[in-house]
Order: sequence, then structure tokens, then C-alpha cells
Amino acid sequence: MVQFSSIFTGFTKSIAIRNGKKSKHDDGRETADALAKEAKKNEMMLTSSGSVAGVSHNLAAVFSKGGKKGINQDRFVVWEDFGCQDDMTFCGVFDGHGPWGHLVAKRVRKLMPPALLRNWQKRVAHTVDGTDGTLIDRSCFQFDIWKQSYFETCSIIDQELEQYADSFYSGTTALTLVRQGDLLVVANVGDSRAVLATTDDDGRLVSVQLTVDLKPNLPRESERIMQSRGRVLSCEDEPGVYRVWMPTVEGPGLAISRAFGDYYIKDFGLISEPELTSRKITHRDQFAILATDGVWDVMSNEEAVEIVSTTEEREDAAKRLVESAICAWKRKRRGVPMDDISAICLFFHNIPLSKQQAKNV
Repeated sequence: MVQFSSIFTGFTKSIAIRNGKKSKHDDGRETADALAKEAKKNEMMLTSSGSVAGVSHNLAAVFSKGGKKGINQDRFVVWEDFGCQDDMTFCGVFDGHGPWGHLVAKRVRKLMPPALLRNWQKRVAHTVDGTDGTLIDRSCFQFDIWKQSYFETCSIIDQELEQYADSFYSGTTALTLVRQGDLLVVANVGDSRAVLATTDDDGRLVSVQLTVDLKPNLPRESERIMQSRGRVLSCEDEPGVYRVWMPTVEGPGLAISRAFGDYYIKDFGLISEPELTSRKITHRDQFAILATDGVWDVMSNEEAVEIVSTTEEREDAAKRLVESAICAWKRKRRGVPMDDISAICLFFHNIPLSKQQAKNV
């Protein structure tokens, strides 16, 4: 149990960025956008392959490789010290699809972090104002705030995308993660996947899948789609690949049940509401992998964890994972055009001093 004052010690730092110039008509968008620009300026935000480390013990490595289907439609972002909070990190991978999927993914990548930060700050300020420092259960409280912030953020983004014509027959998934101290919150829209690497009682590194691949044939997803008059079918030329289809009109089918954009089929069961999970990080938890389906189509969770954990330099972990997935595509999916492949590896703890010294010997 903790007091609000100890949870949000760094909250006022983000407001200070505006130097008291925030307009009384500003709903927080200006402040959040300013924080995003500040993060880019200070190299705390990463939107291209590389690595970034924050004030906390986090280190994030990112890599992306385009497939054989045309332009790379994957986009990603890592924002260390998210919103000027020393103990917060935001990560996201966005897998675009359709003729203009790369534009939709890029747009969601730009909109998501500041919009989520704005909604989170709004809820934090409102809650602190109304509690007078009352003692609460920290993790439950934090997760509830993130959950409501995510729901509002995703709704706003999907409404905003509707004004762009390129979002009608194109869209994107969105798998994002927020680390706040020892709380991990994962929000998933689509079929990208988050996997945690943790140690068991015997000290062995094991994988824990944090998300569900949101496909149309999942019972709860297909039920919603059919109630909305959509169809869930697998075609003869794609056995086992289920897609969402419009009721009667012939048109493109979508192999995921949740996405941003794709307004041609939004009235028939496709939604952009995220599925959220949370976990309290302990000393046993080592790192998380966020990757698009280009990785998981050819690699198991266990294989991915093994590859990342055995990479000599953490900064190279995402690159090695993606390159391993490329090799797996060549072995396992011959004749099938390789998908775009992107991954983020977020490490939770510093390398122990004994291991650092051993590396330098």
C-alpha cells in the first residue's frame, strides 16, 4: 500500500516542459506533443533500428527488415523516460496492411504515444485531486488508470484516422507496452505478440506469452463478428487462414479481428479496442519481446527467447532475432513471399557487474 504522492513523484516534471505557458483551452495535446519533441531531441525516442537506454535500468533494442511483398509496412517506436517519468517506458510495434498500410501504421505510431500520455496524465491529475492522499493498492490502481487511458486513446485514434481516405481499405495492428516501475502493461490490437522471458524455480529461462493473437476464428472474436453480420471463412487456396468478410458484397478479407483503419469492414465486427494484460515485474523477469507476426509465423516463443538470451551484446538482440526469423522463412516457407519482420527487445535489469567484468576480460 502506498500514497499517491509517492506514485506520481515525477508527474510535475512533464508539466514543467511547458514552462507555465499551457493555454487554458489546451486539453493536454500541446503538452504531450511538446514532450514527444523533447524526447526526440534528447534521443530518448527511437523510430529506426538501433538501441536506447533510459534513466532507469531499461535498455531497448529494435530492428526491422522489409519482406518480399513490397514496401516495409512495419513501424515501431520506443520512448524511454516516457513523459519525463524516470521509471516509465513506452514501446510499440505497428504492422500495416493493405495498399496504404505503411501510411496508417506511421500515423498510428505518431498519434499513440502522446495521446496515451495525455489521457494518462488527465486521469492521474483527476484521481490525485479527488483522493487527498488516500492509501490504495498500487498495482491495481495503476493498471486501472492505464486501462481506461488505453480505451480512450484507441477510440480517439480510430475516429481521427477515419478522415483519411487511405485508411478505408488499409489499416494496422498495434502492440504496445508501458513499463511503470515494476508494473508492466501490454495492450494488443491485432496479431503481433508480446513474450516475456523469466526464470523458473530451477533457474532456467522460460517464455511466457503475454498476449493472444487476435484472429477471426477465436471463439469470442468470431461470435462478435457474426453478431455484426460479418463472415469468418477460410478459402480453399489458404487452408487454415481465417478472414473477416463482409456479409454479401465481395471484397478483401482481413486475417485479423482487431485493427485500426479498415473502415470498409468496421461495421461488420472489426474493432480497434485493445486487449490489455498486466504483470508485476520481479527479479526473475529478464526481458520482453514485442514482434510482428513475421517473427511468430516461423518461430516459437521458446526459440525467440533462446536467441535473445544468447546474444552477446544486448544492443544486437533485436537484429539477431530478426535475422534468425529471415533464415527460418527461407527454410520453412519456401516459395512464400517473406513478410515484414520487426522486433523490440526490452531488457528490465542492468547486466550484473560480474558478467560485465567477464566480458571485458
